[in-house]
Amino acid sequence: MPHPLNILFVDDDEDFGEGCARWFEKKGYRVALSTSGQDALDICSQHDFDIAILDWNLPGLCGLELVQRMRETHSDTEVIVLTGEGTINNAVESMRLGVFDFQTKPFPMGELERRCLAAIERRKLKKENAQLREVITRTKKPAIEMIGNSAPMRRLFSLIDRVAPTDKTVLIQGESGTGKELVAAAIHAGSPRANRPMVTVNCAALPEQLVESELFGHEKGSFTGATAMKPGLFEVADGSTLFIDEIGEMPLALQPKLLRVLEDGSLRRIGSAKERQVDVRIVAATNRVMAQEVANGNFREDLYYRINVMSLELPALRNRGKDIETLIDFFLGDQHTLDPDARAALIAYAWPGNIRQLINTLERAKILADASCITMQDLPKELHRSPSVADGISNEPVGSLLALQRDHIAEVLQRENGNKSRAARALGIERRKLYRMMEKHGIS
Repeated sequence: MPHPLNILFVDDDEDFGEGCARWFEKKGYRVALSTSGQDALDICSQHDFDIAILDWNLPGLCGLELVQRMRETHSDTEVIVLTGEGTINNAVESMRLGVFDFQTKPFPMGELERRCLAAIERRKLKKENAQLREVITRTKKPAIEMIGNSAPMRRLFSLIDRVAPTDKTVLIQGESGTGKELVAAAIHAGSPRANRPMVTVNCAALPEQLVESELFGHEKGSFTGATAMKPGLFEVADGSTLFIDEIGEMPLALQPKLLRVLEDGSLRRIGSAKERQVDVRIVAATNRVMAQEVANGNFREDLYYRINVMSLELPALRNRGKDIETLIDFFLGDQHTLDPDARAALIAYAWPGNIRQLINTLERAKILADASCITMQDLPKELHRSPSVADGISNEPVGSLLALQRDHIAEVLQRENGNKSRAARALGIERRKLYRMMEKHGIS
């Protein structure tokens, strides 16, 4: 066993309970004893148990009521019922409540141990099924391949091959649209955790007040709207990889909680006093300059060093040389071709939105093309001249610093739906400076 099972015995016969506890403790299990249903619930409020072995006839809170309460608050604990008065009705009622097994006294201790181990196997299967369901509903598999033979990409592939088999935390940095989720997926696929699905969360896609609940989970009634217990993504990703996209957007008040998970694997759900242990590998990504975020007081320095054990820098598409033409042909597919002018314009463009923008541009051109050959008239107007912003006029040559700066500002503004405060934060500048730069480049 990877760790000793935690077992709770609940029986009003103290001698019987102590005898069972000694037998299991000699086998290396951890055992807690209780003589009543209410006392058992009090113990469960402070500790997690893998298995609860309880008598059906208990003083005060009876076995039936105890099982019902445990199903509500400790659904992960497998329950085995023991009784000296076994009846079909009791057995049926037990199974209806999700009890794993129903045993009548007396019974061989070796058989009880075998039933405990079988219960743990069921618990493991239930947890893996729950993980798969969570992953299916919460994450998307990457839809494109990692393609490229340029020097920056060869270096990136080499680093992925080195870091993937380790269990180290990885920080992926790069502009928006460069393929950070693909790199995270490649790291997970090359790791010993690849037999479990990678779990993904995007901090920028969640309202600030929901980030904590999504990551760490919550107990029923812990806040308005918490109508049921919900495990967080750290628990869902136990034994696997958790990809935290846009980690630079994580609220400052929540960062100490993330730091603690990285340090010792412990967490608490919202509304719970109990510590839970998880074994999760963290891969994080951001398009922000994290060192600057630390300097600006937006990100904790100690957390930054924790997530920056290994840093991978993704090259912008404009810095990948002939990879641009390779990617154009790959995403174009076999059903369409490009006339020479259109191909030249696609290759010359600076692509401030990187691969994501390239894919969207080609998909749009396929729709607009009257025939299988895509021409200049099927491409967006910004590709008809030097890289420009909106309807602004540009005299800078393709790839100049001013043109790249202007395009990057426009891309960030578009991503933030025109919200200048968020755009300034994403660019790492004050809003007043953003206004001045917009005026300078004619961005409306």
